[in-house]
Amino acid sequence: MSSSSAELAIGPDPALRFHRRLRPVLALREVWRVRAVVLSLAEREVRARYKQAMLGLAWAVLTPLALMGVFTLFFQRVARLDTSGIPYPLFAFLGLIPWAFFSTSVSHGGLSLLHNVLLLNKVYCPREVFPLAGILVAALDAAIATVAFAGLLGIYTVAPKITALWIPVLLAVQVAFTTGCTLIVSSVIVYLRDLRHVVPIVLQLGLFATPVAYGIDIIPASWRGVYAVLNPLAPVIDGYRRTIVLGKAPDLELLGLGAAGALVLLVAGYVIFKKLETGFADVA
Repeated sequence: MSSSSAELAIGPDPALRFHRRLRPVLALREVWRVRAVVLSLAEREVRARYKQAMLGLAWAVLTPLALMGVFTLFFQRVARLDTSGIPYPLFAFLGLIPWAFFSTSVSHGGLSLLHNVLLLNKVYCPREVFPLAGILVAALDAAIATVAFAGLLGIYTVAPKITALWIPVLLAVQVAFTTGCTLIVSSVIVYLRDLRHVVPIVLQLGLFATPVAYGIDIIPASWRGVYAVLNPLAPVIDGYRRTIVLGKAPDLELLGLGAAGALVLLVAGYVIFKKLETGFADVA
């Protein structure tokens, strides 16, 4: 066997192979440096979504309100779920706000790279800006829905409790989990286009697999720990209900497990995104 044939069989010299080193701190600095791009992309998406809609941003409130009405009719009146004394519309709406944030982030942020192919191929910027812009749009919708929730609190004459100071902690877990999922979906979907049809189905099923219409107490106690790790939104939603309406601290054990699961997913999402990033322009 000739030397050239031997080289082909063995492959190129390992020293000549491309090795992508992940530098999280530098990557975060670069994203922060182009934060105006994230805001610009988010603003463009908001305008595109609501430009032709007569009700505009009101859809950010009408969608969870409609789901709240359906859940109240079927779950509360038929199933007679235990809400620990919380009026069911408040109970359901408080679960729908974080779920809508997660669902919108994954569905829109997950397709962000495909929707921005022209920019992806012509303009250099950290590729994370596209899914992050989708998450920012979802955050705007969630903020508007939160104002509507404040109105519901007034209607039911329920005042937020002092334990609502836990909200930043709950929000951090929620954002970490959502960002990790969005990064994974947005990067993998570039290579597996069929995932575009799978994501809406998974999100529909996830709505009923997450304690939005019901409480976390419906999950058997022996499974709640695993459930919290796999679905950190569960202890987060339960924490919002406890801290804002009931005046209790969140379940720290479940929240800790959920935070660990969210952190692992965030790191995994970042690593997967950066590993697949080099092929985005070629495949998209």
